[in-house]
Amino acid sequence: MRVRVECYAGHKADQRPLRFTLKERELQVEEVLDQWFSPEHIYFRVRADDGHIYILCHSENALDDAWTLESFRRVPRSG
Repeated sequence: MRVRVECYAGHKADQRPLRFTLKERELQVEEVLDQWFSPEHIYFRVRADDGHIYILCHSENALDDAWTLESFRRVPRSG
């Protein structure tokens, strides 16, 4: 699923995601839990402000500079 992602751009463009939009809901990235690379993609496992875990993928292909949601894990609320 394609998502719109706003990123922090430090010494490199799109260095890490800050917020992303799913359908029409904007979620803030509270923490980047992990990051890994493949030849054409960068993956980020993040915890959003809704408490759930998402894996976002950034395709660095020059023709398709796109972000996709690769995985979602609901985290049960303790209480």
